[in-house]
Amino acid sequence: MTLLAEAVIIGGAMMAASDKTQILLTNDDGIRSPGLWAAAEVLCELGYVTVAAPREQCSGAGRSMPNTSDGKLREEEVEVGGESWKVYAVGGTPAQAVQHGALELMPRPPDLVVAGINYGENLGLGVTVSGTVGAALEAGALGYPSLAVSLEMPESYFFSYSEEIDFSAAAHFTQHFGRLLLERRMPEDVHVLKIDVPSDATTETPWKMTRLSRHKYYTPVPPPRERLEDSQRMGFEVKLDEVLLEQDSDVYVVRLERHVAVTPLSLDMTSRVDLEELERLLREAG
Repeated sequence: MTLLAEAVIIGGAMMAASDKTQILLTNDDGIRSPGLWAAAEVLCELGYVTVAAPREQCSGAGRSMPNTSDGKLREEEVEVGGESWKVYAVGGTPAQAVQHGALELMPRPPDLVVAGINYGENLGLGVTVSGTVGAALEAGALGYPSLAVSLEMPESYFFSYSEEIDFSAAAHFTQHFGRLLLERRMPEDVHVLKIDVPSDATTETPWKMTRLSRHKYYTPVPPPRERLEDSQRMGFEVKLDEVLLEQDSDVYVVRLERHVAVTPLSLDMTSRVDLEELERLLREAG
């Protein structure tokens, strides 16, 4: 299927692209990421795919909406699966790419928004930093079923476009859960399905429903610095305390069980406490 065409052939009949299932695809690794195209190649079997992804690498952007983004939408042509695709490089963050894609570039609102496939897993308390998850959360806030897909890999590959990475298993699960979101309505409090795929997964790897671990996962590390005015970025490292990991969590399932973790996320960030009791505690404190 080519996305350059104004219409596509379905069952021998001409069908306008706007009549097909509408899928918006984005990521945080940028428009040149092989993970993006691995997802595109399988999602086009489910419907008409509009690709709107950041012009630049935007890992760690979260759901940010900086007013410094230029918002330029640059049309490009790329080859996916031997076909020529029209795609859009967005001058903005992943969440802004979702807004531009859904509100400006698509013929009608998307039936599904997919963010990924990300270079590197998004697990535990670090997910609010993730541009992949942030894009999916923005889609959820706009009322669209959304999927955030990430593939575990060595940290040395996180900011690369390495073609050594095999995205086939992650692409399989992208299509599988994308189809489920198109076919079935999720409960009201499920705004995003977060999918994390182990590096050694195959299409036969089991998946498990998980909770978001309270484990930090990506721990910040101060950079080496001789002077405060030197340009340096905070580093990170992954630290796991297997004894403290919750067995029903995304970190445990991916890192220890080596299964695919499926984590439902909600935009409702209200603490799960007795609000009356908390209010009483605060009022008693003066």
